[in-house]
Amino acid sequence: MADGTLKVGTITTSSGSGTITLGQSGETVALGSGVTSGSGMGKVLQVVSTTKTDTFTTTSTSFTDVTDLSVSITPSSVSNKIFITTSFQFGTNSGSGYPQFRMLRDSTVINAGASAGSRSLGILSMNIYNADTASGLLCASSFLDSPATTSATTYKIQTRQSGGNTTYVGTNSNDADASNSLRSASTITVMEIAG
Repeated sequence: MADGTLKVGTITTSSGSGTITLGQSGETVALGSGVTSGSGMGKVLQVVSTTKTDTFTTTSTSFTDVTDLSVSITPSSVSNKIFITTSFQFGTNSGSGYPQFRMLRDSTVINAGASAGSRSLGILSMNIYNADTASGLLCASSFLDSPATTSATTYKIQTRQSGGNTTYVGTNSNDADASNSLRSASTITVMEIAG
């Protein structure tokens, strides 16, 4: 069939329900310049968020879940994407260790760099030695994920210590030191985006 222009008002299935497929494998369906999508592609379909108001501490040198800093979402289509944002304050006590953080979809690390040698994959590494007890940083990260599933999917944050020290989440320092500590909320939010 020769290339041409199809002008119609509405395209529907013959039965009035089901799926309409545009294009074939390997092709790209694009919107023309100045054209906006209707109620489909790019629309936010659902939002799920968790706010953690207490603190979390660990001395583990293995990655461990930050308690309550996780959220579950069930995508409505395998072609939809999930946009994840997270924000939390963290700190460490004085010494030679430093905290590292990573983001996961179930058990898969996401929003990380490419694997290289023995390097860990994650979203943040403090890399500060002999840190003062009041030291603290804010981790704010976002990522557009393609889980390709309609099953319940959990997104979460994990952390570990490089050695010796304590990692604090939800506060800027040793939470026992009231004169230096400042508590803040930690959040993780996921949005399903129509594909």
